[in-house]
Amino acid sequence: MKEILDMLPQHIEHSTIQLNDRLQNLEEIRLRINKPIEYVFHHHSEFLEHLTFSEQDAKEFLGKISQHSVYRMEEELRNGFITIKGGHRIGIAGKVTLSDGQVQAITQISSFNIRVAKEHIGSASKVMNHIYNHKNKQIHNTMIIGAPKSGKTTILRDLVRTISNGVNGFQPRRISLIDERSEIAASYEGIPQHDVGRKTDVMADCPKAEGMMMMIRSMSPEVIVVDEIGDEEDVNSINEAIHAGVQVICSVHGYTLDEVLKRPSLKPLFDGQVFERYIVLNYENSPGVVESVYDENFKLLTKKVRGNRHEMDRGHSDTVHVHVGRTRYR
Repeated sequence: MKEILDMLPQHIEHSTIQLNDRLQNLEEIRLRINKPIEYVFHHHSEFLEHLTFSEQDAKEFLGKISQHSVYRMEEELRNGFITIKGGHRIGIAGKVTLSDGQVQAITQISSFNIRVAKEHIGSASKVMNHIYNHKNKQIHNTMIIGAPKSGKTTILRDLVRTISNGVNGFQPRRISLIDERSEIAASYEGIPQHDVGRKTDVMADCPKAEGMMMMIRSMSPEVIVVDEIGDEEDVNSINEAIHAGVQVICSVHGYTLDEVLKRPSLKPLFDGQVFERYIVLNYENSPGVVESVYDENFKLLTKKVRGNRHEMDRGHSDTVHVHVGRTRYR
């Protein structure tokens, strides 16, 4: 949390510190120009009506998170977020500029969303019992299904750490983690800020499909882990990995298995029975709760497997203009 506090304008830092013991439950800090500061907890959010995020605050904050060089953050700004030391991720919103249909920059930045990075060791302990085949000592190819804030990233991160280290009696495996949005390992300057295990190699900020193929060629993984698959390229790369003898663990956005089964882009994976386990997370109560587990034939194996109950790893206004290579304010 110190890394975040150091980036905030002083008066906002002071008010945030006043949360005292509640700081440990803070998930997000939302900063919107000319609007009150918003603190987001898991079940509610609070506005500080007396504290407004000004244009000058935005200028100071952007300067700090980019180390006063927006150009060096070019790629991250294009992706809509910046990762700072400690693995905390800062999302940005505003107006985009396009070139040939591709985002070139985010301009007129008017909102920042600071997501507090947290890791919860042991959150995947219950899940491991369902994805580890005790007979042949192999990891089941597994798809984790969950809605936002259901704990997908937290469980995926702890699975990586557990499988990589071989804790709790499980044999350790070489893992290649494709961390396209730098949410699992939370790499800062290429170095994971979270504990993802001793035998884990991380490819951060790389498109999933390309990253999987790169890691198979270069790192000889036994297991590949990837977050939020969805398009045809992802599906093709997963099939390639499976046929190369690599186990795959991935996550996908969804509320139920039935909902995910209807997605056309994922149909080849289901038709080919690529995955041997489908783990659906509960999205209504506390994150990190497994709602149900299914096998490769979509047969229900168990319901309500409770693991760690914590998540996280998460009108008119004046604007800050940011262009790749230069910054200007209005």
